[in-house]
Amino acid sequence: MPEVFQVFGIVVLAILVIIFFYYVPFMLWVNAQVSGVRISLIQLFLMRIRKVPPTKIVNCMIEAHKAGLQDVKRDGLEAHYLAGGHIERVVHALVSANKANIQLTFQMATAIDLAGRDVFEAVQMSVNPKVIDTPPVAAVAKDGIQLIAKARVTVRANIRQLVGGAGEDTILARVGEGIVSSIGSAESHKSVLENPDSISKLVLSKGLDAGTAFEILSIDIADIDVGKNIGAQLQMDQADADKNIAQAKAEERRAMAIASEQEMKAKAQEARAKVIEAEALVPQAMAEAFKKGNLGIMDYYRMENIQADTKMRDSIATPATATPKKK
Repeated sequence: MPEVFQVFGIVVLAILVIIFFYYVPFMLWVNAQVSGVRISLIQLFLMRIRKVPPTKIVNCMIEAHKAGLQDVKRDGLEAHYLAGGHIERVVHALVSANKANIQLTFQMATAIDLAGRDVFEAVQMSVNPKVIDTPPVAAVAKDGIQLIAKARVTVRANIRQLVGGAGEDTILARVGEGIVSSIGSAESHKSVLENPDSISKLVLSKGLDAGTAFEILSIDIADIDVGKNIGAQLQMDQADADKNIAQAKAEERRAMAIASEQEMKAKAQEARAKVIEAEALVPQAMAEAFKKGNLGIMDYYRMENIQADTKMRDSIATPATATPKKK
């Protein structure tokens, strides 16, 4: 039994030692003291209680101390970590900015990091500018020729505008708008092809980086291609539209003429029907006249002779169509 209690005591002691060194990182405190960072064991213990990793805090403090940064404090690192920030990225950015003589404070770096931007990448971009390739931008000169241009924009991060400043999409949109405006104001596409640097000079002079997180260093036209003849295409489309309008009006006039012709034919047929109807009444009238004695037989023959004489004169006045001779 004494051996069992002895083993149990050793296990309990080992567990207590592990818990002690977990909540009181003694070796981490020694590492901080050797590196010149003054921090107490009580503070390391309280970090565990506050669910703040002491290793990250101490390593960041050692890095800042070795780089000569005086404004990086333990409380600030803990507060930034609890706010959801990346303390390692912030300290790396501060060290890089200090070496590159870039004005960057701890408060500004933490604000940039909490805004969702990579502050370390921003510092690197300030030292080493970034080149952004724009998509093809199509524009039409005053002579109607379309030009398709591609540009390369060299930008540098503006540390003071990273919080609240516009991003790369705004830069690309403004540069594209400037290219369209520059090409559209040119009298001829040939002048643009001869002097492509006129586009970059005009676009660069407009201050397109205002209100953005970047500073535009240069705009270079990488390529210009000749596209369609938009002016000629528009003239052709206008001509087709005018032709269609003229055809529609001609069809309308033709339909009206056909309707008028049909109406005249209908009236002629109606008149012819009335004449036939009147002619059908003549024999009835003559028979009635014979019955009443108003018309005699000699009068009838005299009328027939007059009609035959009239038909003969009409045939003499109208030459007959010559019949072709048979071979």
